Amino acid sequence: MTVITVTARENRFTVEQRRELARTLTDAVLVPEVGQLAEPARVGFQVHFLDVAADRLAIGGALASDSGADVMRIDIAVMDSHWPQDVRSRVIENVFAALTAATGEPEPSPAWWVNFRVIDEGSWGSRGRTLSVHDLLDSGVFTEEKAAAVRATTPRFSG
Repeated sequence: MTVITVTARENRFTVEQRRELARTLTDAVLVPEVGQLAEPARVGFQVHFLDVAADRLAIGGALASDSGADVMRIDIAVMDSHWPQDVRSRVIENVFAALTAATGEPEPSPAWWVNFRVIDEGSWGSRGRTLSVHDLLDSGVFTEEKAAAVRATTPRFSG
């Protein structure tokens, strides 16, 4: 289960760019999370686009409406799992690559910020109950290597 929230100024993205980002941002996290591109895993990913008026975003003490800054925040919330630093870094780099590809920018703006948050085991709910990453390991979407790493590093919620 993953939620990616993209907060940007109003009309920053066209509908076509949002379609592309819905797919590419999902893949940016999905592949490192489960160890492969597994189509059935897509149902566990949500991408939310939040449009904010430029006079309601600021960076460096100046409103984006005054500075023209391309302010954007991407918040990635994932279930507690096997997330060593190299995997988190890969996800963040994948997100920046997806954003630059979709927007046609030559490189990521210094005003684009990515937050990667791990939701503690026992603190994620779906299907009317608390859900654990362990509940998903036998779904067939995780590679054997990734499932073994999750089992070895993530204690199962017992609540």
